Amino acid sequence: MSSRTPRARWPRAIRAELPSLLRLAVPVILAELGWMAMSLVDTMMVGRVNAVAIGAVSIGGTIFYAVAVFGMGLLLGLDYLVAHAVGARDLERAHRALLLGLCVSTVLAAVLTVFLGLAAPALALVGIRTAVLAEAIPYLRALTWSLLPLLWFTCLRRYLQAMGLVLPVMVSVISANLINVIADWALIFGHLGLPALGAEGAGWATFASRVYMLAALAVFTVLHARRHRTGLLDHGPGSLTIVDVGRLRELVRLGLPAAVQTSLEVGVFAAATALAGRLAPVSLAAHQIALSAISFVFMVPLGLSSAAAVRVGLAAGRGDAIGVMRAGWTALLVGAIFMLGSGLVLVWVPDTIMRIFTTERPVITTGVSLLLVAAVFQLFDGTQVVVTGVLRGIGDTRTAMVSNLIAHWFVGLPLGAALCFWMGWDIMGLWLGLSIGLISVAVVLTAVWSRRVAALGLAGPVPSRRQ
Repeated sequence: MSSRTPRARWPRAIRAELPSLLRLAVPVILAELGWMAMSLVDTMMVGRVNAVAIGAVSIGGTIFYAVAVFGMGLLLGLDYLVAHAVGARDLERAHRALLLGLCVSTVLAAVLTVFLGLAAPALALVGIRTAVLAEAIPYLRALTWSLLPLLWFTCLRRYLQAMGLVLPVMVSVISANLINVIADWALIFGHLGLPALGAEGAGWATFASRVYMLAALAVFTVLHARRHRTGLLDHGPGSLTIVDVGRLRELVRLGLPAAVQTSLEVGVFAAATALAGRLAPVSLAAHQIALSAISFVFMVPLGLSSAAAVRVGLAAGRGDAIGVMRAGWTALLVGAIFMLGSGLVLVWVPDTIMRIFTTERPVITTGVSLLLVAAVFQLFDGTQVVVTGVLRGIGDTRTAMVSNLIAHWFVGLPLGAALCFWMGWDIMGLWLGLSIGLISVAVVLTAVWSRRVAALGLAGPVPSRRQ
C-alpha cells in the first residue's frame, strides 16, 4: 500500500498477511526452539555437575558458534535466491541454488575447522580460569566434528523453508532432542556402559543429534523430489562439481554481509563470555544460564525473521511492492508483541527460571539481576532480528552488517567491559553495555526499513487479490 493509503486499510492488510506468515513462521519457530532446546538441555545436564562444567559449556559452545555462524550466515543468501526463484516460478534456479550451497558448505567446513582448531589453544591466552579451560577444550573439539553436518543441514533447511516445506524441518529438529537427551544422560554421567565424560559428553551428544537431523532432512528432500518430480534429482552427482560463477557471485554478494553481520552479533556475545571467564565461576555460570534463557526466547523472533525473509522475498520475486511492505510490517508487529510479553515474564518469574538450571543460590541471585536487564531489551532484541530478515528479503544484507559492527563492537562491548572491570560492576556492567548495543541496532535498522517502505509506497496500487 502506498504512503497515501488510508490508515483504515492497515488492519485489513495485516489480517490478509497474518495467516500466510504464521503458517510459515510457526513451524520454523518450533524448529528454532527445538534447536535451542538442545543447548538448554546441555546446560541443565552439566548444571547438575558443577558451576565449572556450566562455564566450560558456555566457553566452548560460544566459541564454536562464533566460528560456525559465519558459515551458517553465508548460507542465509539462499533465503533470497530460492524464494525469488520460487516467486518467479523458476524451480530450476532454486535447485541450482541448493546445489551451489552444498558445494560452498563443504569448502566452508574445511576452512572453519582450521579456525576452530586454532581457537582451542588461543583460549589459554585470554585469561580463562584453568579449571574451566580444562573442560571447555574437549567440549569444543567434540563440537567441531559436527560442523559439516550442521552446514549441510542448514543448506537443506533454507532450501525447504523457501519452498514452503517447513514441517519436515520442525519434525527433524524436535525429534533430534530425544537423541540429545539420551546421549547427554549417557555420556555426561556415564550410563549405558559409557564413560562419564562430563562437559565433553555433551559435545558428543550434540554431534550425534546433528548427524541425525541431516540424515532426516536429506531423506525427506529426496523423497519429496521423487514423489513430486520437481526435477531436483535430474541434476545428478556431476552437478555438484559444476559451479555457476554468476550464482556463486550472487550468493557471496548476499551471504557474505549476512555472514559478517551474524558473526559480529554472535561474536560480541562470544567476546563477552570470554571476558566473563575472567570473573568468578559464579558470575560466569550466571551469565551462561541467563544467556541460555533469553537465547531460547530469542528463537521466536529468529524463526519469525526467517519466515519474513521468505515472505518478503516471494513478494519481491513477483514484483509485488505492496506484498513486500505488508509482509515486513506484519512480521515486525508480531515480533514486537511477543517480545513485550517475554519481557514481562522475565520480570515476573526470574528466580523460577534460574532454578530450572541450577540449585546454587549465589548463581541464582546473580542470574536474576541479569534477567531483569534482559527484560528491558527484549523488545529491541526481537525487533532488530526481525527487521534484519525483512531487509534480507529485499536483498539488503549490508545495512545490518554495518549497524552491528558499529553498535556492538564500537559501542556496546567497550562500554560493557569498562563498566565491568574499570567501574567494578562485574557481570552486570557487561550486560548493560551489550544492552545499549542491541537497542542501537534496533533503532537504526527500523529507521532504514521505514525509509525503504516510503520508497516502495510509490510503486503502485494495492493489489485486489489476497496473497
